[in-house]
Amino acid sequence: MSALTIRIPESLHQNLKALAEREGISANQFIASAVAEKMASVLTLNYLKSEATQAKRGDFEAFLDAVPDVPVAVETDQLDY
Repeated sequence: MSALTIRIPESLHQNLKALAEREGISANQFIASAVAEKMASVLTLNYLKSEATQAKRGDFEAFLDAVPDVPVAVETDQLDY
């Protein structure tokens, strides 16, 4: 494990300590969890953008064409706009 020194506003630090205490974890654990969540979000977005660049409109339309044209099975499946 490595150490990292960060500078944050005092108000943020106080809120961080309070939230960590309420969760029953250390401030370090809280920060590590927050960083992991943010990284997962950014990496997921990057992955989806990468996949989207490889998409082909024809493939999408072929997929939609394969959906059967049948009435809605259950009344609650309909959208009321």
